[in-house]
Amino acid sequence: MRVELRPASFAPLAELAAYQAEVDTRLLGQYGALSMFIGTMRDFNDGHAVQTMNLEHYPGMTEYQLQRIAEAAWRQWPVLDGLLLHRVGALQPGEPIVLVAVWTAQRAAAFSACRFLIEELKAKAPFWKREETGQGAHWVSHNTPA
Repeated sequence: MRVELRPASFAPLAELAAYQAEVDTRLLGQYGALSMFIGTMRDFNDGHAVQTMNLEHYPGMTEYQLQRIAEAAWRQWPVLDGLLLHRVGALQPGEPIVLVAVWTAQRAAAFSACRFLIEELKAKAPFWKREETGQGAHWVSHNTPA
């Protein structure tokens, strides 16, 4: 599984297509399902219009935690491969924040592992969000519900 933090905007479907070519080289015929999730920045949160967001992280610790989350998914489901890309730094509304993709032999495991990865990431990965709104800047104290 590839886990990467990205300081610049990325095109999730282009990233997925490029990684898919690598997966096909290694696993063609072994997987029957690909489940993916793309998360983008909203222009609102908690009833306020959000103009920009800065997503901070603790280098080294964040990547380590994301890898641990991925390993937990591998232990729970028969995952063949995965891709997890996550933005850090300054973001604008509409920009992709995260791409999670999981390849498995069958769809149920792909759906479950993909959902697990994004939910665990939201709950456990050390990211800090600072939003700029019309009322000023503030740190986000909680994640929005699924």
